[in-house]
Amino acid sequence: MRPEKCFRAARNLRKQGRIREESPILTEPKITPELVASHGLKPDEYERILKLIGREPTFTELGIFSAMWNEHCSYKSSRIHLRGLPTTAPWVLVGPGENAGVIDIGDGQAIVFKMESHNHPSFIEPYQGATTGVGGILRDVFTMGARPIACLNALSFGAPEHPKTRHLVSGVVAGVGGYGNSFGVPTVGGQVRFHTRYDGNILVNAMAVGLARTDGIFLAAASGVNMPIVYLGSKTGRDGIHGATMASAEFDDDSDEKRPTVQVGDPFAEKLLLEACLEIMAKDCVIAIQDMGAAGLTCSAVEMGAKGDLGVDLDLDAVPTRETGMSAYEMMLSESQERMLMVLRPEKEKEAEAIFRKWGLDFAVVGYTTPTKRFVVKHGGKVMADLPIKELGDEAPLYDRPHVATPPLAIIHARDVTPPMPVSDALEKLIATPDMCSRRWVWEQYDHIIGGNTVQRPGGDAAVVRIEDGPKGLAITVDVTPRYCEADPFEGGKQAVAEAWRNVTAVGGRPLAITDNLNFGNPERPEIMGQFVGCLKGIGEACRALDFPVVSGNVSLYNETNGRGILPTPSIGGVGLLDDFTKSATLAFKAEGQAILLIGDTQGWLGQSVYLRDVCGREEGAPPPVDLAAEKRNGDVVRGMIHAGTATAVHDLSDGGLLIALAEMAMASGIGAHLDAPPAAIVPHAWWFGEDQARYVVTVRDSDLLGVLSKLKAVEVPCVQIGKTGGDAIAIAGERPVKVEALRSGFESWLPDYMAGKN
Repeated sequence: MRPEKCFRAARNLRKQGRIREESPILTEPKITPELVASHGLKPDEYERILKLIGREPTFTELGIFSAMWNEHCSYKSSRIHLRGLPTTAPWVLVGPGENAGVIDIGDGQAIVFKMESHNHPSFIEPYQGATTGVGGILRDVFTMGARPIACLNALSFGAPEHPKTRHLVSGVVAGVGGYGNSFGVPTVGGQVRFHTRYDGNILVNAMAVGLARTDGIFLAAASGVNMPIVYLGSKTGRDGIHGATMASAEFDDDSDEKRPTVQVGDPFAEKLLLEACLEIMAKDCVIAIQDMGAAGLTCSAVEMGAKGDLGVDLDLDAVPTRETGMSAYEMMLSESQERMLMVLRPEKEKEAEAIFRKWGLDFAVVGYTTPTKRFVVKHGGKVMADLPIKELGDEAPLYDRPHVATPPLAIIHARDVTPPMPVSDALEKLIATPDMCSRRWVWEQYDHIIGGNTVQRPGGDAAVVRIEDGPKGLAITVDVTPRYCEADPFEGGKQAVAEAWRNVTAVGGRPLAITDNLNFGNPERPEIMGQFVGCLKGIGEACRALDFPVVSGNVSLYNETNGRGILPTPSIGGVGLLDDFTKSATLAFKAEGQAILLIGDTQGWLGQSVYLRDVCGREEGAPPPVDLAAEKRNGDVVRGMIHAGTATAVHDLSDGGLLIALAEMAMASGIGAHLDAPPAAIVPHAWWFGEDQARYVVTVRDSDLLGVLSKLKAVEVPCVQIGKTGGDAIAIAGERPVKVEALRSGFESWLPDYMAGKN
């Protein structure tokens, strides 16, 4: 019997008066191989536990090991490979290993950010799964002492025709908006995609960004002996028990039975928690702080003690609960939301308590630090767990799982692809497809301007957020191209980082660091583990070449149902700095008669392109290679043009290639474009829809054109003028003109029509 079923049966018996509160059926069932397996522990892992503690664990101890040693918390399949990522730079203050990463942006200011997944819960219960994903990542940020200033997300759904997709889209989007809007942080950007490989396992990746002082960063490591450990925030209930374990296993036909493991969020309680935490931090009350996220009280207490080389004694009788008769097991594994654990300065305890009581939040001393390096849990006067605290983390299994490289795919030569329709028809078709259409229906449900600092709203290459009163601003983005990652994990990993770097660059930001959310299938399958290893190598190489280190992140494995895995989806969240937010660039054409420049080399690469997939019906071929030296060179030049004021509009090229980018620039402004015929060396459909990397479209005034072309030639950056802005249509020499309004109609209508059941 699954643990959650055991709990429900026991609670029903207790309510009927057929068992007492202290009955063994509720608190200490017999440890059997079936019970061990239901906790996600393999036989050899259980043997490791027996050797480590020298006896059979109690039921509570079994739950603690299950929480600490599952994939979601221990990273047992990924840790060995994550070590190869670049994580340092002069501006990196805190790298991976804490609640969030921290970078220095000068003037005593720091940016704190991270991205995490809430995939499994969101598939089971989309609204609550998405809300608690947003709530969790916000806590990761303000736990570090930062005030959240922006949220982003990356959402991957199944095929539009799948019977659950519309329901999942509706619930997840409502959940993201419901929490962020109520909490009071703008949701400023993200991604939404549809693909049949996400039919049984959607992805909900949430990113939060916060602002802090460089001298006001708080970490999780406890220090000092006999220091009070304080429980803060909302009361503990039975929601979310075994949530982390559930997130460490693939789904099957019974996945709906896991609904009780989805937490319930309260954004208003979290807002109070934020204000109370920042207030006691400002009063110098805090020694260490840890969010109660995955595995709740267990993980937070163990991490605080282990990082500080200290033991922890907990008394669960002091834990505020909202349900009666909770067992030690339930309290240790509950993932109730809006909770924190802190180590406080003893002399500040009363002051901190007064602050929390003022905000209407629970405050309870639930334990003390000890010199023993033991994790001791008491309940009802009994010791329910007594375990070595360091080994709970350090002795977690670490697997170097077998992995095989993805076989290389054939290069698709453009001249071997017969276009099924004219270029203009292909443009109209592509702009109204699920993956290329406007996401306005999504982001208009988010409050993206609350706080008054959103400079560039969703819909551009990257969001731009003013930092306090300026003049500095942040450029923030989330990006990945999963079809590239499956076709060639190494190149796909490189491209995900390069695309985030281009997005930040295209608005004028200086890229500084990334957070990642590595979503993959079952790592016990060598081909899936091969995708993970390949993508990670590509990410690492791109981060090193672009000086774009990884400062935080999350790994989400076992994203598959009945053996069918998701597309490998290593979402990359990029953050960059603008010295003057008023000089950020946008993609909209600014005036008629300006020169349109294509920067970067164009070969007409069609492999894995949306044109090949959605127009030609062929999802195949090698993805475009990523030349990181060209990415750096071309991006630096474009950023220089933005700062010099010579670039009037900028858009990076990605899905759909050159013509889709031009259409987006035209739709954003209402101004059309007169475009030259493609060069004779490249077939038209490859020129317009090829997805070659390291490219941008830039517009410049006629008065600046010769100077710009001369400078680009001097630094050997490929650049060609392809036309001029003007008119009310995308008019290509030799092709049927397409009215901008006609494009906008298709672009804007697909998603709202789909959600209304019209298509």
